[in-house]
Amino acid sequence: MNSLTLKSYAKLNLVLSILNKRPDGFHELKTIFERISLFDTITLKKTSGKILIRCAHPHVPKGPKNLVYRVALILKQDFGITQGVEIAIEKRIPVAAGLAGGSSNAATVLQGLNRLWNLGLSDAQLIAYAAAIGSDVAFFLYDSPYALGEGRGEKIKALPIKTKLWHVLVTPRLKVYTKDVFGALNLKLTRKKDDVNILLPFLKEDNLYSICSNLSNDLEPAILALKPHLGLLKDKLLDAGALGVCFSGSGPSVFALAKSQKHAQAIRAAFDKRFAQVFVVSTI
Repeated sequence: MNSLTLKSYAKLNLVLSILNKRPDGFHELKTIFERISLFDTITLKKTSGKILIRCAHPHVPKGPKNLVYRVALILKQDFGITQGVEIAIEKRIPVAAGLAGGSSNAATVLQGLNRLWNLGLSDAQLIAYAAAIGSDVAFFLYDSPYALGEGRGEKIKALPIKTKLWHVLVTPRLKVYTKDVFGALNLKLTRKKDDVNILLPFLKEDNLYSICSNLSNDLEPAILALKPHLGLLKDKLLDAGALGVCFSGSGPSVFALAKSQKHAQAIRAAFDKRFAQVFVVSTI
């Protein structure tokens, strides 16, 4: 095998609870991840020695700042690989948008290089690498539409839930960096309810209206402190017919819940045309 093409899916956080700040500087959190149908396409090709990243998106780093480069470099060094790899990324997932596109790309390349370079890594070994590379990376190694994330997001428990949700996802053309949002976070203002365990039974029962009522993100006040006008985006989606609206991750992406694919398409059609990055997506 000299090349391999894979899909790299985005995620949403149906609930994101920030519990406390850890001694290592990260935050302890609890979240419900949802894997959605928006994806990047990644093609891996063996080369003669270097790690080369190709991507047309101007904001995707082509060197060591990209997590996929770090994945390739770590595996190359740990296993004494003399071959190189060309990693071509076709971006559809907006960058720096709270959708974990970079983490998903890293997980996809980790799995892909395990196959391309015949490394023989077990699932447990892949998960260990993922946890070392980034907080959300491990989620994308699980073939599960939903998962519980704990720790800094690297401790994953797949959730055997069959509910399929439809969303309208809107990403404004601005970048909101995770470090800035956490820097603006006031833990004293975060809610103390166990939002994850409140939502889980409704998700298992496919109780759409109760799911909508219990979406939550403790980072929302910090996101709005940095970008106050994003509150209007939530209002516009509700005015367009959304059942419930929430930020994903550290934003600025906002997702709305719809009753069906047809309903989601109607919301998108009614939505403000100034927003170019508007997607109809579902659980996958």
